Amino acid sequence: MAAENDTQVREFIFLGFSGLPSHPAFLFVVFLAAYLAILMGNLMILILVLVDSCLHSPMYFFLSHLSCLDICVSTVVVPKILVNFLRRQNTISYEQCLAQTFFLIGFAGCEPALIAVMAYDRYAAICRPLHYSLLMSKRVCIQLASVTWVWGFLDSAVHATLASQLSFCGANQIPHIFCDVPPLLQIACSDTRVNELANHITSLFVGLFPIFFIILSYICILASVLQIHSKGSRRKAFSTCASHLIIVILCIGNGFLNYNKPSAGYSLEIDTLVSAMFCIVTPMLNPLIYSLRNKEVKGAFRKVLNKGTDCFIFGGKLH
Repeated sequence: MAAENDTQVREFIFLGFSGLPSHPAFLFVVFLAAYLAILMGNLMILILVLVDSCLHSPMYFFLSHLSCLDICVSTVVVPKILVNFLRRQNTISYEQCLAQTFFLIGFAGCEPALIAVMAYDRYAAICRPLHYSLLMSKRVCIQLASVTWVWGFLDSAVHATLASQLSFCGANQIPHIFCDVPPLLQIACSDTRVNELANHITSLFVGLFPIFFIILSYICILASVLQIHSKGSRRKAFSTCASHLIIVILCIGNGFLNYNKPSAGYSLEIDTLVSAMFCIVTPMLNPLIYSLRNKEVKGAFRKVLNKGTDCFIFGGKLH
């Protein structure tokens, strides 16, 4: 079937930007600036967690994985969009489309599980403080992070394998800005019932189960915080969860909009906007949320800046 697909459709055409009046050069600059912001912001988080001992805790360990996922999700999508803007030709080969689908679903599928693990970390810190070092030991953190990556790529392996069996009968216009399972099913001419069944089943494990776990964790956290009599301690407990809750709303909310569309679908313009939010806006905002709201991250950033300034000044004097 894969060989047959290759003879039928050698490349796909993205229609996502076809209805936008903006000039390709302008869109190229906008997407390039957003991509560079994603790389710089998330690399900053990774470097700070690596070099600053104050950030060597489970919460920042998982945050570094989230930053890595944000870089990966945007890198799967944005460079191809930039190349197409330069070429003025919104196309992708059949093989590249399947590869993009596999890696996009893999990285995106890791995020809900990782965010659920981060919620469990907050639960352990606030509700079980005396057992926190045992519940979130280094070994446990590495195991949990590994499971989230395996979790996402098992999901993507299922979807990419099923997508490779689809037949398109010459239809190669994808109403989207990147390759993904829903738009491929939309233009396929073969039976897609198995693919749709797999979508429903995996959405339970990859989407709903983590959401349910996050909600359950925060119910326990809220109950525990309300029992704290000190207003200062209560405020501190809420503030440690605030950044994570914003990430939950952004990541899972955008994922829900992207993968749970109404039966009639979105208009092409709305679909393009939702897709851009999913692969560009959310990865760009995540490091800002943690760096602007978190005193430890801001303190680590100042220390790195001061060290860099000292090295520059004293290095210049030595020369």
